[in-house]
Amino acid sequence: MWKRANLSRLMLAIILTVLSLGIGMAGFMLIEGYSFLEAFYMTIITVSTTGFGEVRPLSGGGRLFVSIYIMYNLVVVAYLVSVLTQYLFDGELRNLLKMFMTDQEIRHIQGHVIVCGFGRNGSKAYHELRANGAKVVIIEQSQELMRALADTIGDTVPVVFGDATADETLRQAGIERARALISALPKDADNVFVTLTARELNPQLKIIARASLKTSESKLLRAGADSVVMPDEIGGSHMANLVMRPEVIRFLEMISGLGPNRLRLEELAYHDLQPELRGRSIRELDVRSRTGATVIGLKDHAGQFQVSPAADFRPAEGDVLLLLGTDEQIMAVVRELRR
Repeated sequence: MWKRANLSRLMLAIILTVLSLGIGMAGFMLIEGYSFLEAFYMTIITVSTTGFGEVRPLSGGGRLFVSIYIMYNLVVVAYLVSVLTQYLFDGELRNLLKMFMTDQEIRHIQGHVIVCGFGRNGSKAYHELRANGAKVVIIEQSQELMRALADTIGDTVPVVFGDATADETLRQAGIERARALISALPKDADNVFVTLTARELNPQLKIIARASLKTSESKLLRAGADSVVMPDEIGGSHMANLVMRPEVIRFLEMISGLGPNRLRLEELAYHDLQPELRGRSIRELDVRSRTGATVIGLKDHAGQFQVSPAADFRPAEGDVLLLLGTDEQIMAVVRELRR
């Protein structure tokens, strides 16, 4: 907390002030033979420049010491005032309070998604997750970047400022309680390190990692990533398909939320069905008539995918229905079918 709050200047100012008081008291006691209370009194009136009378007349050595001591304290006091001004009037104290409140909030979050890095890929992942109602904690080193985001959305963003490759930073983000992690750092080596560390701290965590080089994909998978995404490769394929299959791409853009008419893909696991609907066939569930959404696929308990499953197929324990529809239709699915 202290390190992330960047309190080094404040701590240095406090240390210099305490050191100044100690030097003053020691000088008055050694040079003038003052008692502890007398030395403390002379030190305070010298530092504060209040101009009260001396305990007794100073010797030549005492006057020389006081002259040098006053010049030293002019620098120390000026530095202390500048630091306190920054914290009180430039928003540093407010930022420290926000950071403390965010830490308290993160400690109570469970089942959230951690996004490491808030560049182009990380910010896109964050907005998509938030649009789907997921709880998200961001790990980012740039405070300016996160302040710009907070100003844009007008809300406090749960963020941990620090190095995502460090164990302590991941723990501060609640890695043990998270359900997934997206590592979107610009360097592949950093993403490998984050994946290794996160997998060690939470073996059940779902990890999605970004890669720039094809050779990094296998390393990330060996490090423990469940999936590896290569934005540059996906972008090239997307541009080529816009030439060869433009209407297919426009339909996929609708599904991904990039098109003008946004569609959503949703999962509906068998154990999430209302009890009275379990055991029914896809025809008997009548998803299309009840909600307007369409069953476009199914993942069975063995992990195999079926496209457009037969209407007479009866989902069983471990099966997951894949649905496609508008936001309103998907909300109807949640309302009508999900327990």
